[in-house]
Amino acid sequence: MTAAGISDPLPGHGAAAKAKIILLGPPDFPLENLMHRARSLNIEHVSPRRLQAPEISRRAVSAAADEARRLALMRRWFFARKPDAGFLLTEFPATLLQALVFDEWLDARDETLDRVLASPAADSAVVSHYRTLGLLDEAAVLA
Repeated sequence: MTAAGISDPLPGHGAAAKAKIILLGPPDFPLENLMHRARSLNIEHVSPRRLQAPEISRRAVSAAADEARRLALMRRWFFARKPDAGFLLTEFPATLLQALVFDEWLDARDETLDRVLASPAADSAVVSHYRTLGLLDEAAVLA
């Protein structure tokens, strides 16, 4: 399928510019093509690292404090965006706790994900969670 001459990264999922996609784990080379196509369709690319960069401090932070800060940043982004706006979310959720919290946010706004992809480095508990929900795109899982 093409949309204005651009290959649709989500054939059969409706309007590509409104797609809600999660990429579990760090983006790697085989998924780079999908990410470039998603960006060309004006899907917002969001990563906690990008949101956190302006807030980085020099002091050491505990893992729990880092998790809480990451969830707060992502919550602020999620609830500030337009509900019908598409996104490509990378490096979040990175833990099962983050996945469960993100599911609650989606439920609160009555939204659903269109696609969940996993890179080889994705946390197995998070991959298993989305597989159990039937949201993991098994054809796109890179082993």
